[in-house]
Amino acid sequence: MKRREAREKALQTLFQLENTELTIEDAMSHVLDGQNDSFYEKLVRGTTEHMAQIDESLKTKLENWSLDRLPKIERTVLRLAVFELLFMQDAPAKVVMNEAIELCKTFGDDKSSKFVNGVLSKYAVESSN
Repeated sequence: MKRREAREKALQTLFQLENTELTIEDAMSHVLDGQNDSFYEKLVRGTTEHMAQIDESLKTKLENWSLDRLPKIERTVLRLAVFELLFMQDAPAKVVMNEAIELCKTFGDDKSSKFVNGVLSKYAVESSN
């Protein structure tokens, strides 16, 4: 599975997990349909395990927004991207940002991609300092 597809499937899994009683294993098996991919699994498990830290980090970057008020797709994309930026660091920040924007264009709308770009660009500025 290519990384883009793994990110897409991870987004779908994380989206499913929010506000449901599903276990990570159930959600992953539903989305993967028998496939297996270590990058995908790392994204889902890592984002879930580090959710509190990711959310705290995001709260410092959101201006005039609370995490709870964000549409579910933007919140999920941001969490996934911030996990990659803060905890994985095996892809350049520009790649992670671009992938997040593409996910928003696919699953959200034009406004969501611009919003996510604005929030994630604060991480890029931070990492270059």
